Amino acid sequence: MQTNPTHTSLVAVGDSFTEGMSDLLPDGSYRGWADLLAGRMAARTPGFRYANLAVRGKLIGQIVEEQVDVAAAMGADVITLVGGLNDTLRPKCDMGRVRGLLEEAVEKLAPACEQLVLMRSPGRQGPVLERFRPRMEELFACVDELAERHGAVVVDLYGAPSLADPRLWDVDRLHLTAEGHRRVAEAVWQALGYDPEDTGWRTPMPATVPPGWGARRVADVRFARRHLLPWIGRRLTGRSSGDGLPPKRPELLPYEGPTT
Repeated sequence: MQTNPTHTSLVAVGDSFTEGMSDLLPDGSYRGWADLLAGRMAARTPGFRYANLAVRGKLIGQIVEEQVDVAAAMGADVITLVGGLNDTLRPKCDMGRVRGLLEEAVEKLAPACEQLVLMRSPGRQGPVLERFRPRMEELFACVDELAERHGAVVVDLYGAPSLADPRLWDVDRLHLTAEGHRRVAEAVWQALGYDPEDTGWRTPMPATVPPGWGARRVADVRFARRHLLPWIGRRLTGRSSGDGLPPKRPELLPYEGPTT
């Protein structure tokens, strides 16, 4: 990997993780690691352009159908692709189909940019991760194999102890906090060959006294009412949180935004 490279453009492809949930800004929009990364890159390169095609809730088939060809046609220096995790969290998941679609996406995107970036997505400690760990690790094995075959960079967030800490996850237990997104941006920044701004992004947060039993039960009830039950309802009715939403930043345009 080139040290301190000069990239002139970035296109981000994916679902809610790449859209930036739950890194909420005062105006109600989401920032997230891709925006933070674009801000850093733009600070180094005048005229830097950025597009973010991600939409929350998208499955890998929808990402391939709706985003991949659009991203490939943009001719960006760097493309990031993160997808398939939503599929692994479904009660019924055809992992063979997921692997095939991911391979299709990589085969289209890798030749269309100077550097394709793939990721092993982070996982929050808890029963949900344990239940779906075999599927997730099958997905990540496919990511590793495709990266080796097509010269992509893999950012291993799944293997970072810091990002498994529940304190870096929002109350919905599905999306990273602002600090979590900052660490992801740093991880991708370093993977692209830039000098580290935070050499300790993998380092776990300092230990604190865990909440008591009562506080945990209150949090569990709140989580179930506000997030789990609506999520189950969408699964049962075939709806998605991203239905009808446009891509976050559909055009490859000069970027001005947060740099930290």
